[in-house]
Amino acid sequence: MNTPTPIALITGGSRGLGKSMALKLAEHGTDVVLTYRSSEAEAQAVAEAVRKLGRRAAILPLDAGNVSTFKQFAAQLHEALQQQWQRSQVDYLVNNAGIGIHVGFADTTEAQFDELMHVHFKGVFFLTQALLPLIADGGRILNISSGLARFALPGHAAYASMKGAIEVLTRYLAKELGPRKIAVNTLAPGAIETDFGGGVVRDNADLNAFVASQTALGRAGLPDDIGGVVAALLSKDCGWINGQRIEASGGMFV
Repeated sequence: MNTPTPIALITGGSRGLGKSMALKLAEHGTDVVLTYRSSEAEAQAVAEAVRKLGRRAAILPLDAGNVSTFKQFAAQLHEALQQQWQRSQVDYLVNNAGIGIHVGFADTTEAQFDELMHVHFKGVFFLTQALLPLIADGGRILNISSGLARFALPGHAAYASMKGAIEVLTRYLAKELGPRKIAVNTLAPGAIETDFGGGVVRDNADLNAFVASQTALGRAGLPDDIGGVVAALLSKDCGWINGQRIEASGGMFV
C-alpha cells in the first residue's frame, strides 16, 4: 500500500520565507497549500513553481490577523483538500504569516501593538485552534518565531514580545496535542534578506554588514536557509523533536 503524499499548509506562503518553505518542501516530496493576504498573482506563481517540481499545490486567501474569518477559512481549506486530494486533513501546519513594524518602545502606539498581536499571537492561537480537526493525528505544527525573542535590538520590543508568547504557546501545544501524536516546535530565524520590514536587512548595506559581523558564519541569512530547515524539521526523521525552539541564525550573537 502506497503512503499518501504529505500535505503542508503554509500561511503567508506567497513570498519571502513562506515561498522558500513551499518550494523546499515540494523538492522533498510534500504537496502544499499556501495562503496569501493581498497578492493572488504572487501566490499563483509559487503554486505553479511547486507544480513544476512535480507536486500539487493550492492557494487560499487569508488575513492571519482577522480571527472572525477563521471558521470560513477552515471550511475553504476542507473543500480544497476534498477537491484536489480527496482528503480531509493536512499533515503539517506552518504558522509563518507575519508583518514587521520597526519602532522604539517609547513610540509604539496601541494600534501598532494590536496589529502585531492580532497577526503574530492571537491569530496564530485561534487559527491553530480552528484548524485542529483538519490536522492529521501524527502530524506536525511549526510556529515561526524570531531570533529577536532571544537577543534584543532596539525597535522590536512589541514584535519580539509576540514571538516570545508564541514560543511559550508552542510548549503548551506540544503538551496538549501529545495524545494525538502531533509534534509542535518553534523555528526562530535570524536576520534574513527578504522584503520583510521593508527589506531593510537586504537593502540597507550598513545593517547587512552589521548582521554579518555579528553572525558566526559571517553573513546575513537567505530565504533558502530557512526553507531548507523547515523541510528538514518536517521530515520523517525529525518526528521525535517536540516542544523545542530551534534557532536558524547562522550563529547570530552567540
